[in-house]
Amino acid sequence: MKPSSYAHTYSIIAIDAEAGEMGAAVQSHYFSVGSIVPWARAGVGVVATQALVNAQFGPDGLALLEAGHSPREALAKLLEADEGRAYRQVALLAPGQAPATHTGETCIAEAGHVTSTDYSCQANMMLNDTVWEAMSQAFDAENGPLSHRMLTALKAAEYEGGDIRGRQSAAMVIVRTEATGRAVDDRVLDLRVEDHHNPLTELERLLAVHQAYRHADAGDAAMETGDIRRALEEFRTAEDLQPDNLELHYWHGVSLLNAGRIDEGLAILGEVVSRNRNWLELTLRLPDAGLADFDEKTLGRLREL
Repeated sequence: MKPSSYAHTYSIIAIDAEAGEMGAAVQSHYFSVGSIVPWARAGVGVVATQALVNAQFGPDGLALLEAGHSPREALAKLLEADEGRAYRQVALLAPGQAPATHTGETCIAEAGHVTSTDYSCQANMMLNDTVWEAMSQAFDAENGPLSHRMLTALKAAEYEGGDIRGRQSAAMVIVRTEATGRAVDDRVLDLRVEDHHNPLTELERLLAVHQAYRHADAGDAAMETGDIRRALEEFRTAEDLQPDNLELHYWHGVSLLNAGRIDEGLAILGEVVSRNRNWLELTLRLPDAGLADFDEKTLGRLREL
């Protein structure tokens, strides 16, 4: 038996049927844990494979789920074909079905898992044997979006001592429970912290940035349909979440100009340009790209910024 990697870690796979989302979150003292432990496919399911990792459990597990096997059946087939099953830890879930999890008897202590109707928490090489239960309790007690609940579970694991070696990387992936056939819509979130002294803090920061950009994208979509009121609400929310992000302010200002709200747009762009004049040059290039239609008066006021 030759393991592909030694991703001793803790993770959670979970589903929010009401929101139509499912995903996985993980942290480990291992470089780029997101490239090997969590696997997810919209409309199919989620797999977390760890300990002395058989990385093939990820794609093979998703293939079995897609073929119609339940998580329990898929898990049995994965383990049956793997001589190193005693060293593995793996969990699977699929929409409308209970998760299935395996912790091999020779996984390095402390190791274990807990499953519920809509999630599974698993951990190995932990400092304490309270980690997976603490994750479960934290997930159950938390409200809000799936991303927030999974992050809370990871934090609870760390509070209980986490990986006995420390911490290095983290990741979170969320996909839709029903596939749309459009990859850009099916993958809700895919974030990785590859190498960091405090990966959960960095993951939390990235989640906030991701949320802000989702609001900005919603603002752009509203502008396309002429819903100026909603667009401005979305842009303001994005800016409130990331007040130091110049790009979020910038596109808000440009959208105001395109909506004919010149004074408001110039006020925002003036602040952006005062911090980096390259944004002005970009703005003057937008008409040639078909992304703006400024009259000569507006162009003159822009150049005065």
